[in-house]
Order: sequence, then structure tokens, then C-alpha cells
Amino acid sequence: MNNKEQITTVGERLVIMAPAKINLSLLIAGKRPDGFHEIETIMAKINWYDEISIEKAKETGIELVCKGQYWAPEGRENLVFRAAEMLMEKCGLKEPVKITLTKNIPAGTGLGSASSDAAATLIGLNKYLKTGIDEKSMSKIAATLGSDVAFFLNGPLAFCSGKGEKINKINKIFDFLALLILPDVSISTKKVYENYRHDSTLYGELKRKINEHIIKNRIDLVIKVCANMLESSCFGLNKEFAGIKEEIEKLNIGRCCLSGSGSAFFCIYESGDESKILEYKHIIEEKMGCKCVIVSNNRW
Repeated sequence: MNNKEQITTVGERLVIMAPAKINLSLLIAGKRPDGFHEIETIMAKINWYDEISIEKAKETGIELVCKGQYWAPEGRENLVFRAAEMLMEKCGLKEPVKITLTKNIPAGTGLGSASSDAAATLIGLNKYLKTGIDEKSMSKIAATLGSDVAFFLNGPLAFCSGKGEKINKINKIFDFLALLILPDVSISTKKVYENYRHDSTLYGELKRKINEHIIKNRIDLVIKVCANMLESSCFGLNKEFAGIKEEIEKLNIGRCCLSGSGSAFFCIYESGDESKILEYKHIIEEKMGCKCVIVSNNRW
């Protein structure tokens, strides 16, 4: 799966790629006064994409069309629609626009596709309508839309904190291959956070380890920690799902980590023989019945 350009022009349409992400680490620092959880996570974009297409609509307002392999909500229930609406209201624009979302990445997998779709819409409309909106204003809109949206406005690798909206770019280029494992399970992020029980001792231990690796610019070592403090909460909601990870790890294909609040797992291979990863892919698909996708880090 090759890296694609972020924005291309096709006739009178503007096409924007919306990459998925994986959480290389995910810590929960505790609960905030506003009821949300304070997180500390390193996120990396990967080269698996939804696609946003923008063109002039025949009628006034925002027209959203959803298509592709996976379902996406219509109208204002979709973050793409809300992103377009908020940007245009902010800029005082009422141009008729048609936005087509091609959904290639399943929702409820912890890969951030809905947030990425929203960010791609902001980026695309900003260019298509020549709004000239500044980066700070764009980030404010992104933070209003959702915790992960701001990450997708920036570079391919970042340390994110707060609810996920505070972005500190990591300038190191970290090349990797990853095998995504996608059980036929959709996990509610809301329920995972509601079910979460904080372990301050575990948080302290993981934070110390990960900070040491970040200071040394050793993202490769962060991955080896395989830290996701939402894992126990996620598995507590679905015991069968917890068993899937155990079965995967018995296959000796490498360390298996959960992305976000699930349900996607990933195994990172920093370099090496892609044919071996392809072999792992076939083994999991045959023995576990899970869809698998081989991806790499995204360039932008």
C-alpha cells in the first residue's frame, strides 16, 4: 500500500486523502474536572485512507454523499458535514458544495478515521474555497469537533495530551511496517472510557519508561512497551475480544498492541522482509478469520 499525495485536483474536483492512525502508546493520567480523561499518547499516521472529494453542488448548502466499503452516517451526524458547516460559518461563506466521503476504513476500530475525515474536510475546504483561515482558528474548530481531529491537521507523528487536542509534533522520521488486525467487532469509545478504572501506579511506571525513550528520541523503544491503559477496560466489555489478542500472540508473530479504544490490533515491524509480514497476514486470516492490512508510516 503506497503513500498517496494528500491533495490532488481531478477536473473540477478537489480530492483529499484522510489517513488512519495508530496509537504507539496510550496512557491515562486521570479524570479531569470536566469529566473527560486526561490522556498522553503518541500517534502515528498510516498509509490507509478514506477519501474526501469536494466540488460545486447544484443546490445551495452542503450536500454530503457517503459511499465505499464501510457505512458512515449521513447529514449532521457525520463529522464531515459538521466540519464543513463550522468552517463555512466561521468564514461567513454560503457557497454550495458537494462533499463525497468514500469510506475505506471501518469505524469503531480505534484508527481515528472519522476524525481524519473531519480534518481532511477542513483542509480541503480551506483550499477549495480559498478561505485563508489561519492555523490557530482551524485548530479551534478541530478541537470542537473531536479530540483527535487536531492531530490530523499536523504532521505524521506527534505526542498528544489533554483530551488529545494538545499537539506536540515529533520531528523524528520513524519508518515502520505494521500489520493491522481487524476483528469483526465494533467497540464504543464512550463505553470504554465509562468502564475505565484508573491505576495511578501503573500510569506512573509507564510514564517514566516512555518519557525516558522520548527524551532519547527512541520511538522504536516506546513501541516495545506496548502501553495502552484502555486495554483492560476494552477487554472488560467483551471477554471474547480479549481472547482474540491471546490467540494472536500464541502465533508468535510479534508483540500485539491495541490501537486507541479498539478494536484494531497492530504488530509493528520496524524494517525487514515484507514477504514475512505477508505470511503472518495469511496465517491470521486463515486461523483467526480476521481481516488484516499491511501498512506503513505515512509521510505527511
